[in-house]
Amino acid sequence: MIDVRRAADRYEGGDGGAGISTRHAFSFGSFYDPDNIRFGPVLACNEERLAPGSGFDEHPHSHTEIVTWVVEGELTHRDSTTGDTGVVRPGDVQRLGAGAGARHVERNDGPAPLRFVQMWLAPLTAGGEPAYEVVRGLADGTPYEVPAAGAVLHVRRPGAGERVPVPAAERVYLHVVRGDLRLDGAELGPGDSARITGEKGLEITAGSPGELLIWELPL
Repeated sequence: MIDVRRAADRYEGGDGGAGISTRHAFSFGSFYDPDNIRFGPVLACNEERLAPGSGFDEHPHSHTEIVTWVVEGELTHRDSTTGDTGVVRPGDVQRLGAGAGARHVERNDGPAPLRFVQMWLAPLTAGGEPAYEVVRGLADGTPYEVPAAGAVLHVRRPGAGERVPVPAAERVYLHVVRGDLRLDGAELGPGDSARITGEKGLEITAGSPGELLIWELPL
């Protein structure tokens, strides 16, 4: 089964007055849809835009694996639990394993607008110690494993006309960052996503240079 969700159907969130724009793919905060709570371990896939000088003040997380992909600009991250501080740029993957509890700050301290995609996954086992890491410059097609959630992220950047195989996992979550793509006859654009269950042999065809986040997920 292939369930395509359109960018226009995302829930609007954030705080425009504070320079924060958020588009949610799943129920989040006050936006509740009992039929759209999660897909496998994926609890959230948020498209975030922060104006220069804006951001999220210190706030808590627990029992969640939080993976962030920066599209444009620079994300400044300060983790008051582990003591880690860093700047995440396009091509970097950041992961915060909240464990039994963590607190952090996310801001745009740079001069340009910031755009990033943040994905939350439920761990296989709740609790544990918080963990933080950044992988710099993740190469196209290099898998990034999140063992705590039993999931694997693939970042693909196909050129026009290029075909990208969809992993033959029982569940796959696909998010389009940029480009015009085709999946099994469906046209996909920026912000669109697909929830794929029990499909084998699928390919994505790029009509223009694109960027995709593809999750292999456990059943």
